[in-house]
Amino acid sequence: MNINQLILRNLRKNLKNYYLYVFALIFSVALYFAFVTLQYDPSMDEVEGSIKGAAAIRSASILLVAIVTIFLLYANRLFIKRRSKEIGLFQLIGMTKHKIFRILSVENFILYFSSLLIGIFIGFSASKLIILTLYKIVGVQAIASLQFSSMALIQTLIVFSGIFIIILLLNISFIRRQSILSLFRVTTSSENKVKKLSIFEMIIGTIGIASIILGYYVSSKLFSGDFKSMNELFFAMIFILGTVIIGTYLFYKGSVSFLANAIRRSKGGYLNINEILSLSSIMFRMKSNAFLLTIITTVSALAIGLLSLSYISYYSAEKSAMDGVPAHFALFDEQEAERFEKALQKDDIEYNKYTTPVIQVDIDVKNIMDSNLNEMNFDTSKMTLPLLSEDVLRGVNLSKNETVFTGYTDILQRFMSLKESGTVIINGKNKDYKMNYLGLKKDHVVPYTYANGGLPAAIVDKDLFEQLKDDVNPEIQKDSTYYIGINIKNPNDLEEANKLFHEAELSEKALSRLDMSSNQKNNMGLIMFIVGFLGLTFLITSGCILYFKQMDESEDEKGSYTILRKLGFTQTDLLRGIQIKQLYNFGIPLIIGLLHSYFAVQSGWFLFGTELWTPMIIVMVLYTGLYSIFGLLSVLYYKKVIKEAL
Repeated sequence: MNINQLILRNLRKNLKNYYLYVFALIFSVALYFAFVTLQYDPSMDEVEGSIKGAAAIRSASILLVAIVTIFLLYANRLFIKRRSKEIGLFQLIGMTKHKIFRILSVENFILYFSSLLIGIFIGFSASKLIILTLYKIVGVQAIASLQFSSMALIQTLIVFSGIFIIILLLNISFIRRQSILSLFRVTTSSENKVKKLSIFEMIIGTIGIASIILGYYVSSKLFSGDFKSMNELFFAMIFILGTVIIGTYLFYKGSVSFLANAIRRSKGGYLNINEILSLSSIMFRMKSNAFLLTIITTVSALAIGLLSLSYISYYSAEKSAMDGVPAHFALFDEQEAERFEKALQKDDIEYNKYTTPVIQVDIDVKNIMDSNLNEMNFDTSKMTLPLLSEDVLRGVNLSKNETVFTGYTDILQRFMSLKESGTVIINGKNKDYKMNYLGLKKDHVVPYTYANGGLPAAIVDKDLFEQLKDDVNPEIQKDSTYYIGINIKNPNDLEEANKLFHEAELSEKALSRLDMSSNQKNNMGLIMFIVGFLGLTFLITSGCILYFKQMDESEDEKGSYTILRKLGFTQTDLLRGIQIKQLYNFGIPLIIGLLHSYFAVQSGWFLFGTELWTPMIIVMVLYTGLYSIFGLLSVLYYKKVIKEAL
């Protein structure tokens, strides 16, 4: 057999064993090429005023390169260790290290660049679909065309050629450092197989669980008012990050072994075949991969968390717009309103119009504050709020000395928690009014431009409101002491009315609810698109890494399966234990990552939108479903190994 035949035989063998690596490489190249194609696509210029995507796409492509590089280097490290015995045999038959390196390099070159070319072709074919998906998410009306970018091709070839050179350097370094004897011991020494659980591991395991719980607890208190200053908030975030990451590492290093050992002790050492193949295996193998699993868990949590937050904001766009603009259109000038009305009447669009007087008053609210905002340099004795008559709220009938606040938000309750009752003082220019506070309602009755940074509006008796209109402080009043709300009767006419709203050449103060919703969807849709694709890339690469580790373990344990089969255990008996093992191997990092992301999102989701559970659950279910595919593939590979064991 000559060298060329040897290379071709090894290629067929490697492609059979590492097809998932080839798939991940093709997928990564395709996604990167599609991203870079977006960056150079002329159709992006047509919507440049709607989405500033070039910088975001460029940043995403850099992160994508980092993820793919780490994955390819790690995968190559696993593969060359798997082939260490083969390399040792080559040296035993007289091959020089230089010739062995040349054989491996040619094999890698053919496999790598074949995948690269296939990935570029798929990326080019999918680029139109990707840009259409982006336009759909951000709500941009533009024509996407399938155009091949030579700049994108050159950039992709340069980046992945650079990664390939790094792989070659690592391979030649590995071959030069290893002796023939060490090459035959690489696979057996790569895993920690100590069969005794030390007291130290029990201690660090307990510390790991405690650290994670402590981080979760502090995150739940992050915006509850316990941290009064920005410095305290910053150090609390650093503390949460440190305790959770360190706790995760210690969890894999000691907690898993500790818990598995506790289960084994509870059974008095009498384990069935399923427990032998699952518990006993992960007790000592998972801690040897603690650092890798910590990285996978942390980045998974980051991807799920960021995608959840961006989807929360995207999902909440319409509700946030309704809160910010209580009517379809809000105008602050009677002449502009008349001009807009004429345009609506000309197109036979039916509408309702109402005018709401709004004034600004200083209110002393310190007696109804649950949290002490004075420590955050917030003066609660003189809070400027919009004031309206009780007519704006249905079913509200107030006496002259009563008031309610309206405009409840989750952010408001986190940072400025109000009591259910108490007394407040409304400061007029010449007179102060002591009022009984009757609570906080959720209804948003004024545009956000009146809300002074998200603060609620005060509602008073209509007679008192008329009295206060003549006793206002002119220094704190807005440019307009009223707003005109226009609601379109037929929802199907809303988009046409919005076009007329823009054609009417109104001032920048005029507000459109549809515009506000579209702008939020544009901004967060682009972020969600980028985070989603980066998260998908990391999911596939990390899933492949865990899959490759299971391939290694299955080959190492093949002799044990042979013995168990000879003892009379069926393939079904062994496979049941393997399924439980994969549930641990893939399930533990997934569950820990989901918990990390849940507590991270739970601590600050209200800063991004109004809905939590639906968008977060959708993201987590999708991530879990895709992640589970790699666990299923691992079970299928083990099934093949068990079948070949006898």
